Amino acid sequence: MARSNHKMIRAKAKRVAIPRDFRTVGQLGKRARGEAGRSNETGFFSPPEDWHEPQGNTGTGYRVVTQDPGEGFVHVVTEQDIRERLAQLPAWMIQPLEVIQLSRLTRKKLSFPCYGMQWGSALYLYPMDEMLVEYFFTPPRPAQVVEAKMYGATWEEEGESEWRLNWTKDAIRDFYLNNVLIHELGHLLDNRNTSYIDRERYAEWFAIEYGYRPTRRESLAAQAAKKVVRRHHSS
Repeated sequence: MARSNHKMIRAKAKRVAIPRDFRTVGQLGKRARGEAGRSNETGFFSPPEDWHEPQGNTGTGYRVVTQDPGEGFVHVVTEQDIRERLAQLPAWMIQPLEVIQLSRLTRKKLSFPCYGMQWGSALYLYPMDEMLVEYFFTPPRPAQVVEAKMYGATWEEEGESEWRLNWTKDAIRDFYLNNVLIHELGHLLDNRNTSYIDRERYAEWFAIEYGYRPTRRESLAAQAAKKVVRRHHSS
């Protein structure tokens, strides 16, 4: 069974990340969303992991496995968060799903860190540094700045060769539930594309279409409703 992932290389002493790149693998890589183990095609290697072999218990009966995040790290979403988010999707979208694991980040996994990963019928979500800050050695690309802004994160330049990506609890939770999780689900549902690039493009589209856009429409509607109520009360 094929595995593939996106990785981000960090300077271990400081948990520093080389910047998240678009899905081009031979570049510096990306701490990102993806599938596990297409090393021949992408140059990526799978991190050590507890791989869950399919058992056939899919759909609404999927399991959530929560591991200790590891020293200095924290899971930014809970099992309840995940179940509530997936319950908002059509039933057919979670039909192939069997396991979601909130994985532990070990010293070995720091060599291949991911936001999330898909393998078989299982999805894996990885913890964040407890400070909710990521360090990069090169400036963010315009697309990276846009993505951060979409979810409420901010970039900050600290010097000639260091940039910080700052998250809040709400921003990183939004990012995981409406991007990383949905991106991985897109990989699980993609039974047509075979090339790495095509599968990544599909998963990115899926995350925007079924993760970002619906939640933003709900947010805008809620904001509009509040404005109407305020105007009504002030009249």
